[in-house]
Formats: sequence, C-alpha cells, structure tokens
Amino acid sequence: MNAGAMQLGLREVARSGLGVPLLLVMVLAMMVLPLPPLALDVLFTFNISLSLVILLVVLYTLRPLDFAVFPTVLLGATLLRLALNVASTRVVLLEGHTGTDAAGRVIEAFGEFVVGGSYTVGIVVFTILVIINFVVVTKGAGRVSEVSARFTLDALPGKQMAIDADLNAGILTQEEAKARREEIAREADFYGAMDGASKFVRGDAIAGLLILFINIIGGLAVGTLQHGMSVGDAARTYTLLTIGDGLVAQIPSLMLSTATAVIVTRISAAHDVTQQVLSQIFGHPRALAVTGGVLALLGLVPGMPNAAFLTLGAACGGGAWLLAKRTRAELVEAQPQQPEEERPPSERDLSWEDVQPVDLIGLEVGYRLIPLVDRSQGGELMARIKGVRKKLSQELGFLIQPVHIRDNLDLAPNAYRISILGVPAGEGEVHPDRELAIDPGTASGPLEGLRTKDPAFGMEAVWIEPARREEAQALGYTVVDPATVIATHLSVVLQQHAAELLGHEEVQQMLDVLARTSPKLVEDLVPKALPLSVVVKVLQNLLAEGVPVRDMRTIAETLAEHAPRSQDPDTLTAAVRVALGRHIVQHINGMAGELPVVTLDPSLEQLLQQSAQGEGGPVLEPGLAERLQRELEEIARRQEMAGQPTVLLVPQPIRMWLARWLRASIRGLHVLAYQEIPDGRRIRVVASLGGAAPSLGQQARSRA
Repeated sequence: MNAGAMQLGLREVARSGLGVPLLLVMVLAMMVLPLPPLALDVLFTFNISLSLVILLVVLYTLRPLDFAVFPTVLLGATLLRLALNVASTRVVLLEGHTGTDAAGRVIEAFGEFVVGGSYTVGIVVFTILVIINFVVVTKGAGRVSEVSARFTLDALPGKQMAIDADLNAGILTQEEAKARREEIAREADFYGAMDGASKFVRGDAIAGLLILFINIIGGLAVGTLQHGMSVGDAARTYTLLTIGDGLVAQIPSLMLSTATAVIVTRISAAHDVTQQVLSQIFGHPRALAVTGGVLALLGLVPGMPNAAFLTLGAACGGGAWLLAKRTRAELVEAQPQQPEEERPPSERDLSWEDVQPVDLIGLEVGYRLIPLVDRSQGGELMARIKGVRKKLSQELGFLIQPVHIRDNLDLAPNAYRISILGVPAGEGEVHPDRELAIDPGTASGPLEGLRTKDPAFGMEAVWIEPARREEAQALGYTVVDPATVIATHLSVVLQQHAAELLGHEEVQQMLDVLARTSPKLVEDLVPKALPLSVVVKVLQNLLAEGVPVRDMRTIAETLAEHAPRSQDPDTLTAAVRVALGRHIVQHINGMAGELPVVTLDPSLEQLLQQSAQGEGGPVLEPGLAERLQRELEEIARRQEMAGQPTVLLVPQPIRMWLARWLRASIRGLHVLAYQEIPDGRRIRVVASLGGAAPSLGQQARSRA
C-alpha cells in the first residue's frame, strides 16, 4: 500500500508539472542547509539507485531516441551528486572529529569496509576509479558524442532532400514524410544535446578529484587547529571520511559515464544491448571453438593454472558445439519441406498452375536497363512507377494495378516495351548513361548528341551526356533522366488505356467505398436498378473519352435516375456526361471564363442528324469524311499553337458517333454535346466545320 501510495503521489506530482522544479529546489537546499547523517544515508542510497536505474534503462532501450530525455536526466543526476558532495563536505568538516560515523553509515561503510579502513588503500582505489572514469570512459564518450553530433548535423540536409524526393515520387505520404522529418530533427537535437551532456560528465569527474583533495586538506586543518587532534588521528579520520564520501559519489558517476558511453556508441536495432552482444559475440561457433582450443593448450603448459584454463576451454568448446547444433537445426527448419514422393518436372502432369494469367500492366526491359529497376544498384524506376500509379489513381478515380516488370533478352539492350492485358501498347529506347533533352518547340539552338523523338509525345529530342545538362537547359530544352522518360511514357499509355484497366473488381471496390458514405444509393443502384456489367461499361465509356470517374456519387445518382427509362450503356453514358458537364468543361478549359468551340455547319448538322435516325448510325461519303477530317486537323493545329483546347460542339444524338470516329485521328480533340455545357459558361465559336455538304439523297445513294 505504501509503495502504491508513493507511486500515485509521484504521478500526481508529474501531472501537475512540479516534479523538476521541486527537484531543483531540493538540490539548492542541500547546498545551503545542513543535513543530518540519516538524510545523507537516504540521499546517497537514492543517488546510487538512480544511477543504476538510468544505466539499466540505457541497456534495455532499443533506439537512442527512445530515451531522448537522457541528456536532461544526466544533468539532473550530476547536479544531485554535486549537491550531495557539498552537503557531505559540510558535515565531514563540522562533525568529523566525533568519529568515522559523523557523516552517516553509508560513508562510514565505504570508508571502513570497502577499503579495509586504510586511507592509503582508499586513496589508491579512488584514484584508479577517477582515472578509469575521467581518462577512459568520459573522454571516449565525449569524443564519440562530438563526432556523432557533427555527422548528424552534416547529414541533415541530405536526409531532408531524400524525404522530399520520396514524397514527390509517391513513396511516402504527407503524414509519413512529416513523421520522418520530425524524427531526424529529434535525432539532430538529441546528439547535439549529448555532445553538451558529455561535458557535464567530464566536469563531474574533475570536480570529484578536486573535492577529494580539498576535503583532505580542509579536514587536517580543522582537526588539528580547531579540535586539537594529532596529525595522525586527523589524517586517518578525515581521510577515511573523505575517501568514503568520494567513493559513494564516484561509483554513481562511473555508472552514469558508462550509460553515456553506451547510448552514444550503440545503433538502433530491434534488440537491446544484451541481446545484441550475445548474438554478435557469442553467435559464432567457430570463434568459440578456436578460443577453447587455445585455452586448452595453455592449460597443458606446465606451471600454468591448469584447472582454470582447462575448465574454461572445455566450457568454450561445449558452447561452440551447442551453438553449431542449434544453427543447423534452425537451417533445417527454415528450408521448405519437400514432398516425399515428388515427381521430376518431366514426369509431372500438367495442371491449371501451368497456365499463367495475363499481366494487366507489364513492362519488359532490355538487359542494359536492368540497373534502372534494381534498387540495390541505385535504380529509381520502381519509385517513379509507384508515383505514376499514385498520381493516376488520384486523377482517374480508381486504383491502378501494380506494374509487372521483367527483363526480356529478345529486346534490344536499351529497349523497353509496355503492354496492357498482354498486348504491346508502347515501346521505346533509352540510354541509361545519358539524359534526354526534349525540344518543347522553343529551343534556341541545336545540341550535339543522339537524335531521337520523345517516346511519350513524339517531340524532337536529343540524348546528351549528363555533363551537358546545364547547357541544354540554357538553350531551352527540357532535360529528364532515363527513368523519368520510361515513367512518363508509361503514364501516357495508362491514361490512353484507362478504360481497359477498369474491370468488375475495380468497379465493385469503387462502389464499396461509396457505400461507406451513401449506402442507400449503392443498394438501390446495384443490382436493383442496373447490373454491375452495365455500370462497368458506362465507366469504361467515360474513361475512353478522357473523363475521370472520381465523382462516383454523381455518376451513381444519375444512373439510378435514368435506369428505369433505359438500360443501354451508351444512353446512360450520355446522361452521365450531362451530369458531369461542369467537371468535363473544367477539366478541358480550367478556370477560363470563355470556352472556344468549333461547331458544325447547319446543313452538315442537319444531314448527320437525319442520317443518324437510320440503322447503324450516320454514314458519310468518303470524300466528304476526308475533307472534314482535314479541316478539323487544321483547326486543331491552330488551336494548339494558340494554347487553346480543340472542342467540337455538336447535337447530343451524333456526339458519341463523332467522338469515336475522330478521337483516334485527331489528338487532343474533345467532342461535347450542347447539353454538356454548364449554365453560365460562355462559349466562343472559333470555326465552323463543313459547308456545301451533299444532300441526304446523295448520301443515300453513296450508302447504297
């Protein structure tokens, strides 16, 4: 009960924030107020216990940062020990003439029992302890602290840049990057504080040595001059008291110095110091076996302590045998168990395991590009691909599946190939020892290098030496590394084939996510109103025309509204596009207040609408189709040079047909229906497509 009450009281003090101020007040009081011998006994015992607890905490801590308050604790323990030295010195000088128990039983025990009552032995033992503490432990720990603090601070900018690079590549989230930054900041603060805290320990060792000599000289003077003691009695009494006082303070000081040395010399690991020492020193049976053999040979030499050497040699040999036996057992357990009657591959019958599924997204590389995907060789392509997947998943609205990367010796050494559902969708060639300088159309001069085209967008480019990067940038080129070239090409291919990447499983996952916030909507939509296959087809239609499916709630509400009137995916897609009109126009033209559009000539528009009423959709005379395509290509070229999008505005019944016809031939073309333009958005007609179109009768004869 007393221990529980004490623990509860300590918690209340800690919660109130008065713990450290009260400790400092107590330290100052010990330096000013005289303490009785009993209080000194209690405080010296507490000091030894505190030092032992700190040392054990350091030994059992897995990471130095787990004990980040250690520098502050070290300062507090040092101040407590120095305050006890001042208090005990006062008692020794004032009451030392009464006997060796004048300063309490603890000091007397260390003076009488530990050194055998001989002040000469006491001085020698104390001196040895001071030399060990000051010259060996404290000096080494101070040097390690200084070097660790310097290296940690020097490495801080590089670690920050590495975190920023991982964040930009999508390897880390914002929360993970923030936690990593806070960790390295705390690491720098910790080692900087340890560099200063090691000076406390060093100063404490020097102070202990000076206090010893001051107490001996002061005790002789007080004993002989004030109390009339003989020089021999005064020397014996005050020296034993001083030696006891010094040993009581020096032993905790040595433990704290050892704790300081341990925490600055260890590394972060999943085990404490004891486990690391046992596993790393005594984890090698060969070393123990050789040591046992050497000890056994020494035990056979005449005149040596044969029993001691032979016993220790036998112990090392037995330990080596046990370790070797345990290691072999662990290796046997780690090996996968093979079936007893496993047939050779040539005799085993075929099964469905031999039919490999098609990779949804595949990337094959030539042998010279393998270092780009090997992280152990500094390859950055894996991180770039993860960043591409994260970016596209956020933009398109569904999770992009992992990319299966493998080497292909049939490819050229510098070539790569991107496949979607097992079918090649893009390929290119990169030089891993060069960088690609891309001409965006504004470069002011030529560059020496290997002429090529950017595999992602087909722009003119040059493979240059890395040393010429600044020269190329000064000329207006965009310079990227090989990993970025492949990652950018992959991003373009995935965007172009986004509809093929979306399947039933992905759509079901999207509906499950929507059900967390709108459970009733999802319940009424699938399968009550529409089968899942129709929803998948609608979303694929949207992605095929470059419309993201992030706003799943609007899509689901529109499908649920129009499902009773039609189950046709194309009709439902048109309705969803109208509902997403604001998002579509925003995606095309941003925040611009005016949308430039291209319209159809009225006669051509009427012709297409009348033709669309027949079976199979509108049919154009080949010559007219070719002329319209050329006109639209010219308009798209002018719009691109002006930095504006190319938008073809047509009636709803013919929008999907025109989009499918023109989408593949004219890059960057957007075909919108009149109903998809949101209210309040101004449009500006920049061109009219067609004119002098043939009559419907001519179209009918051509179709026949």
